[in-house]
Amino acid sequence: MTKKWIQGEVVSVKHWTDSLYSIRISAPEVKFIAGQYTKISLNIDNQEIARPYSFVNSPNEELLEFYSVSVPNGPLSTALQKLDNGAQINVGPTGNGFLILEEIPSVDNIWMLATGTAIGPYLSILKTDESWSKFKKVILVHAVRYSKELTYQETIKEISDKYGDRFIYITYVSRENTEHSIKGRIPNSIAKNELQNKAGVEMNPKETHVMLCGNPDMVKDTTLALKKIGLKKHRRNSPGHITTENYW
Repeated sequence: MTKKWIQGEVVSVKHWTDSLYSIRISAPEVKFIAGQYTKISLNIDNQEIARPYSFVNSPNEELLEFYSVSVPNGPLSTALQKLDNGAQINVGPTGNGFLILEEIPSVDNIWMLATGTAIGPYLSILKTDESWSKFKKVILVHAVRYSKELTYQETIKEISDKYGDRFIYITYVSRENTEHSIKGRIPNSIAKNELQNKAGVEMNPKETHVMLCGNPDMVKDTTLALKKIGLKKHRRNSPGHITTENYW
């Protein structure tokens, strides 16, 4: 019988902003595929509170890592942010979800579009060798409200240094003007060809697959924008170009 939980130990909590943080946990028994998520739980006021979180680490890294935002009146997200090193925490024993490479066709160009903390599963995937043997170019797109929320810059630089012009990183900032980021929303800029021009890569159906992960409105609206330029939803029995996962 499979255990419901693996007891892990908090190794560190990194605070990116007042609300954004990453938690690293030692729980070697947990097994998953890059791009998946599992549940984390704490006992809060004598009640077990559990929520799904995507892995940021790759399966061959020693520590588990999860990226989260504390939300007002969110009992688990605010409690996780305040944990001390050495605290005990429950982690689901296996990964779940289909935002994984074996579900994605082999194409020249893979686009990974994320809002907020949904960049996490893409970083997990991009730390694996498999992602770089399957695609010629990877375009990672991260949309946030403020530039301070463009986290994991060190990890992104390591990927960029390792893979050079095979890796393209594009950012969106919606609530302030910045020098290098696109202002506004992903679906609007796809319709205007702005994102494609910034990447220097066309979204040609023959060469393209797009993964969408994050805010449900972004996923829905971007899917519509992609369909208008000739892409379609990918299903096992009907191969296409768009794979989606809502992040809450």
